[in-house]
Amino acid sequence: MLERSNCRGFTAWEQVTGRGSVDGEPHYGSHAWPSLASAILTVVEDHRVEAVLSRLRAFNEERPKLGLRAFVWNVEESI
Repeated sequence: MLERSNCRGFTAWEQVTGRGSVDGEPHYGSHAWPSLASAILTVVEDHRVEAVLSRLRAFNEERPKLGLRAFVWNVEESI
């Protein structure tokens, strides 16, 4: 989805723990809650934000158990 949105750079974490804010089971990687979550961080140009969010929203609606979350933060400076 990021490539189709022309978002080349990202960082991915394949094994993160946590619990969603709405519903679903925790992902702790433990005996009681063995699943793990993943996370992606990407910085995109302002003019791409709405298109990326729209695609993520549609993807999440097609797969309600996915538990996808996306956030927009302003990046003031970068190198």
